Amino acid sequence: QVQLVESGGGLVQPGGSLRLSCAASGNIVSINVLGWYRQALGQERELVASITTDGGTNYADFEKGRFTISRDNAKNTIYLQMNSLKPEDTTVYYCYALSVVGEKRYINWGQGTQVTVSS
Repeated sequence: QVQLVESGGGLVQPGGSLRLSCAASGNIVSINVLGWYRQALGQERELVASITTDGGTNYADFEKGRFTISRDNAKNTIYLQMNSLKPEDTTVYYCYALSVVGEKRYINWGQGTQVTVSS
């Protein structure tokens, strides 16, 4: 099992920045991919960004270069730097970990952190 703890959400004005953090613990060595999803009320969860163990990244089209995902392997932590935030970025952001143990894949989720972009 992998445990994920997010932090860094909050209230920011349009055009502002936030950095989300996600610290992983537990069966760290099984993790292949870490990343972020977001989910608005009544909407499906959508991928924001992901990063593999060798640093490969993937981003959603809606970000258009505004977000950057990174990782600190020494701290077992990933970050999501979000710049030029828009009101439509307001929602709950969830950290996830994709793990592989033998032939089985597991996905673990964090508890979510609220991001609100408003003046």
